[in-house]
Amino acid sequence: MQPEQVFSSYPVRGVSERLWFGYCPRCGRPLGSGAGARRCPGCGFTDYKNPLPGVVVLIEEQGRVLLGRRGPRSFEPGRWCLPGGFIEYAEDFLTAAVREVREETGLQVEILSLLSVVSNFLAEELHTLVVVLLGRVAGGQARAGDDLEELRWFPLEGPLPPMAFQADRHIIERYRATRLAGAPVDPRYAGRRM
Repeated sequence: MQPEQVFSSYPVRGVSERLWFGYCPRCGRPLGSGAGARRCPGCGFTDYKNPLPGVVVLIEEQGRVLLGRRGPRSFEPGRWCLPGGFIEYAEDFLTAAVREVREETGLQVEILSLLSVVSNFLAEELHTLVVVLLGRVAGGQARAGDDLEELRWFPLEGPLPPMAFQADRHIIERYRATRLAGAPVDPRYAGRRM
């Protein structure tokens, strides 16, 4: 199965005018125009539009994959996804993965490898760049938390439930078809407990 790293839910045509600051948040002057960034002529502040960095973890156990059903106030409520979330500013992606899995599932995970990196164009205001990792349960008690309202183990062989993200379905299906373990990760951070 071929890898896929770019997933789009809508036709991307650049950054909508409504997503840009009209005025500088530092000095209040009108911002200039530009396609990738807009600079304030007064103080030099630059309004960049970048994808949000995230992580997801494919957790496999005895031929099953752990998925969470998204809560009513999350993006794509009621649909299923791999556990994960956004990387915080002062956090490396491996630590973020361990933290996000703990917050969403109650489980401690050991990160085994890097499977892929994907771009998701989910909505005009939600573009993400997501690091996809392989992990295994190292402890904890399974319980849904944070953005998830239910956890369930699904057979890798399928069928999968209605998925929130096209990328998650592809990641699971590709892993099932290839069993590629991915690239090793830095062990100093991969099993870090927070």
